Amino acid sequence: MGALQKSLKTRHITMISIGGVIGTGLFVGTGKNILSTGPAAVISYAIACLLIVLIMQMVGEMAAGEIALGEKSGQSGELGSFASYAGKYIGPWAGFTVGWLYWASWVFIVGLEAALIGGMLHNWFPFIPIWVGSVGITLLMTIINIYSVKSFGEFEYWLSFIKVTAIIIFLVVGTAMIFGIWPNYEPKGLGILTAFGGFAPNGVVPIFTAIVFVIFSICGAEVAAIAAAESENPAKNIVRAIRNVVFRLGLFFVGSVAIMVMIIPWNDSTFLAAPYANILTMAGLPIAAQIIQIVIFISLISVLNSALYTSSRMLLEMSRQGDAPKIFSQIRNRRGAPVPAIIGSTLVAYICAMLYFISPEVIFYFLGNCVGGLMIAVYIFIAISQIRFRRYYDQVSGEPLAIKMWLFPYLSYVTIGVLTIVYLCQVLIESLRTQFYLSTLVLIVSIVLFVILRKLSTKPAEQLEDKLASE
Repeated sequence: MGALQKSLKTRHITMISIGGVIGTGLFVGTGKNILSTGPAAVISYAIACLLIVLIMQMVGEMAAGEIALGEKSGQSGELGSFASYAGKYIGPWAGFTVGWLYWASWVFIVGLEAALIGGMLHNWFPFIPIWVGSVGITLLMTIINIYSVKSFGEFEYWLSFIKVTAIIIFLVVGTAMIFGIWPNYEPKGLGILTAFGGFAPNGVVPIFTAIVFVIFSICGAEVAAIAAAESENPAKNIVRAIRNVVFRLGLFFVGSVAIMVMIIPWNDSTFLAAPYANILTMAGLPIAAQIIQIVIFISLISVLNSALYTSSRMLLEMSRQGDAPKIFSQIRNRRGAPVPAIIGSTLVAYICAMLYFISPEVIFYFLGNCVGGLMIAVYIFIAISQIRFRRYYDQVSGEPLAIKMWLFPYLSYVTIGVLTIVYLCQVLIESLRTQFYLSTLVLIVSIVLFVILRKLSTKPAEQLEDKLASE
């Protein structure tokens, strides 16, 4: 079967954990969320970031705890996945459901990013067909992932470095503009937050429904927990990745939105269509639009790269747990890359990309919203797993945890409650209602599929037992 190589370094994990949340959702989707929510979008981003921080804390606690339990029992103490935690502490059906929902979400993202990359390349170089750009860049990322996990980590490190640098520049310039330090710009003051219909001009409900879009934008922080399993020191790196997530989410997302609503009126659809580029242009940086376009292109490649890595590792884990075909559990090169899982995820991603070409307007929002709903469902499963894990850990181990969920179990229950409310809030918005029903249907179908497959797998064994008994 082979084993994954521990070739990722601490700097890789750190940058993967930072860059994993910076995608096109931040550069493109932020303006749309402000238009639908008003200046209160800051609250939506703050709540969504807090939820992700809490989920990451839970994942970190379970990962560190599993390593400690493994070492105590004399085993290797390897990091598991969200699916394995759900399967162990909730039930096999939960592990199956979480694994496939999470895998499907990231495969959808690979297809979406590939299609968008193809579109951008076609706009810049019209002689390159969209499908050629999409297939070509996905093939390149597949080769990088197949070659070795170290090549993935190094490539992702530099892509994330560029994204982080761009965001930091925006934050510095925007903050200087707000406080009147930046030349040739007159700050508008706090009055801009209520000058155009109030702080929450469209009411309270959009604040919660926007969280669905925000979670889709920032999902990816947990990729660091998966990547840590292939690093030099998994226990140390998972702790470091979790502790860094609080600062980076607050700074990059909440900070960016706060700057936007303090500079651009929330109902200015023209400027909010490309808020990063327009604010930097207002600051007197004429090439800002071109630079942001390049950063967006790099972000697309980075997210596609991370999505392909994450989906392949989840498929590998599910195969090893018996929830996916055994072929995907094989490591078929000496550098420790799960080649069948990578190729399998890539092929499904190509199908998603083809769907995007058939109906770009509908499929983009359809898949995006669906993924957001599925991610929320996965996070709810993670929170339930953490509650059951902690109770089990406290019973069998007297060792302190390297990472602990705050205010357990109360904050864990609050997290589940808020995530459930956010999920149900999709019903209240007409544009999200179809996506709510779809993600709920996918969730139910995955559970039913598990029951059917489990019955089919146990039926031959029962028939054999009956035959032996009759003889």
